[in-house]
Amino acid sequence: MNLTPDSKVLIQGFCEFISGTHIAQMKAYGTNLVAGVNPGCGGQQLNDLPVFDLVEEVIAEFGAIDTTIICVHPFQVLDAALEAIASNIGQIIIITAGVPPLDMVQLLRKAEACETLVIGPNSPGIIVPGKILLGTHPSEFYTPGPVGIVSRSSTLTYEVALELTKADLGQSISVSIGSDAIVGSSFLQWLQILDEDETTQAIVLVGQPGGGSEEAAARYIAEAIDKPVIAYIAGRQAPPGKSWRQTGTLATVVGRDSNFGTAQSKLAALKAVHVPVAERPSQIPELVRKRIN
Repeated sequence: MNLTPDSKVLIQGFCEFISGTHIAQMKAYGTNLVAGVNPGCGGQQLNDLPVFDLVEEVIAEFGAIDTTIICVHPFQVLDAALEAIASNIGQIIIITAGVPPLDMVQLLRKAEACETLVIGPNSPGIIVPGKILLGTHPSEFYTPGPVGIVSRSSTLTYEVALELTKADLGQSISVSIGSDAIVGSSFLQWLQILDEDETTQAIVLVGQPGGGSEEAAARYIAEAIDKPVIAYIAGRQAPPGKSWRQTGTLATVVGRDSNFGTAQSKLAALKAVHVPVAERPSQIPELVRKRIN
């Protein structure tokens, strides 16, 4: 994983999922955005970036690319991501929401075979405060520090970061893994990354109803994570059996326990392995301080 200011970054697509403001913010933050890819627009300039028709044309011009940020329409994501993998880009961030699940299954099989890290879809990306911004995180909410954040949500990630910043607790890495029904990298992968990261002293995990990823994370924390973990689960009052539109929850799959995917299930799993759980985001800084002091 290459998350340094020297990392070469490409943007594939310019649609409603990313704006010129986001691109300007990344560049102002020091992210090394080298080009964009938008078929049919080669030779143009969009948002102060040179635009190419193909990823391979960018590589021929600028050399190997470390990360691509995909912002095409949902039904074009698979083709864009496979083009990136074919060009040996090791990190793919998918900002786009609503990618067809079968497309994601096909993409993840290919990504696993090629050892490509996929973040998203429906993700604002990654920020390493003070170093690099890859995506649409509002950088003004972040400051460098010792707390890693891994989240399924987008806006809740920013809210947690702001609460930490106001409490003089900066962040080491913040990532939203995405909240579509099927996403690339998991809580487990990012818990391991943050556990091995030298600048991270504590980890904040932000979950929400739908699926079983938080329950799996709880088991993994008990088995493999050495650093303190603090959790926050949104949607405690969400009606049973109802899905959050952005998560595409699978809580109503036939054969599942009636409690599967609920906030209560996730809270119980985390408490069973003694992970402190905040009742609201404003409590997170206090819980973090108790674990790192």
